[in-house]
Amino acid sequence: YGSEYWTYRLPRRVGEDEARKIMQHRLPLGDEEARRLGFIDAHFGRDTADFVAQVKHRAAALAAAPDFAERLAAKRARRAADQAAKPLAQYRAEELAHMQRNFYGFDPSYHVARHHFVHKTPHSWTPRHLARHRELGWTAPQD
Repeated sequence: YGSEYWTYRLPRRVGEDEARKIMQHRLPLGDEEARRLGFIDAHFGRDTADFVAQVKHRAAALAAAPDFAERLAAKRARRAADQAAKPLAQYRAEELAHMQRNFYGFDPSYHVARHHFVHKTPHSWTPRHLARHRELGWTAPQD
């Protein structure tokens, strides 16, 4: 969890089920997979300079589009409806409450994971959902 309003944005980008899977698995997403899921719209740029140039070009094209005013109005209306249904402040409060439990609750797993991340400790085990071959009764797929 984090106070980045991901509980508001992520399900709107990828859908409720996919958002749940992403957060349960907690694995990195590559750019192609993120685009395929709808998490990002595009990825571009061979390097930083190319990326910046493309961002400027895309932003200028978007601002000059004939339907820019309508798109902006639709976005404002969507945001107002979302705010009426559940204010962003509520998303933030819920995320911060969850973070509070992570930081100060009885489960030490957050602190262990943070320690391993900060100290760049290699993984000592593979999560069970990735190590299916360890499940009882597992057999190798037949071609």
